[in-house]
Amino acid sequence: MAKGEVHSQCAGYTLPVPNVQSLATSIDKSTQIPERYVRPEVKADPIAHNNEIELPVIDLAKLIDPEFSKEEAAKLHFTCQEWGFFQLVNHGVPEELIEGLKANTMEFFNKSLEEKMLYKQNNDGTLQGYGQAFVISEEQKLDWSDLFYVMTRPIALRNMKFWPTSPSTFRDNIDRYSLELTKLASCLWQYIATNLGVAKEVFAELFKDHPQGMRFNYYPPCPEADKVIGVSPHSDATGFSILLQINDVQGLQIRKNGEWIAVSALPNAFIVNLGDITEVLSNGIYKSIEHRAMINTENPRISLVAFHGPDNSIMLRPLPEAVGDGKLNYGSMSYQEFMKALFNKKLEGKSIIDKLKL
Repeated sequence: MAKGEVHSQCAGYTLPVPNVQSLATSIDKSTQIPERYVRPEVKADPIAHNNEIELPVIDLAKLIDPEFSKEEAAKLHFTCQEWGFFQLVNHGVPEELIEGLKANTMEFFNKSLEEKMLYKQNNDGTLQGYGQAFVISEEQKLDWSDLFYVMTRPIALRNMKFWPTSPSTFRDNIDRYSLELTKLASCLWQYIATNLGVAKEVFAELFKDHPQGMRFNYYPPCPEADKVIGVSPHSDATGFSILLQINDVQGLQIRKNGEWIAVSALPNAFIVNLGDITEVLSNGIYKSIEHRAMINTENPRISLVAFHGPDNSIMLRPLPEAVGDGKLNYGSMSYQEFMKALFNKKLEGKSIIDKLKL
């Protein structure tokens, strides 16, 4: 599930780099990949080859059904403890909306570079617009991807100049999808709070106004896909993220027990992963999990990630209910400082949250 998100008005800057979609059209088997994109660690990292490893599946319809809720909530709790990732089915978001948004996204990325650059990032500190993210030096290795990012909630923080007017239904579908996921997130937070022994009202206050940003990802194909990375390994600096696979090309991998596991999105499912904020709030009962995006040799991969973060004013620290009589595992930091630290460095595993560990 790719990073690069802005969860509130707290953000950073990124250096301009070449458009990867355009670069990819000039690369073939006889053309050398630019050195800044070559990632030797891809071949060195251990990959799990057990095809029977699959993400747990949570059924939202069962979760909210009094007859099955207790059992499904227990399954959610176990999944958050052991995986930090799950596929969510029967989520209730209208299929026609999802299909419309998928079509809009593919049409947008298929436009000319000139048309897409009408919405380019302007380094105003929010990373909104079309471009890349987390490029902080002229020497660092680069990801094989482009992104388009908009802040969707609170509504007052929307900057409509970054919202494409073409396709004609794109803006409306983003708005409708944002509302549907806000309702979905509110529902999930209630069960996560209960599973942690925390009052629902506490989480409602932490995540008030439902801060939300959406990152549309385009991963061009590469003939030497085993030399590049779509998005560097990282955990998400948010509450949780909701991934929608736009086309049928897979590429998400998660790190579990020291190995990378390839994830295949189920039809009509969302992939949900817990973020660093939830790990700290839960005092480590729940973990944010490193993940990365890999590249296909022949076809582009397209995805949409919605990030659901806390209110910008919170002090990030473990909740007393989660600590109980046990050991305090994390220190405290204002959320604004946490985000500043995130955007002032390249993507690098869980390096930000690791600094909070006691």
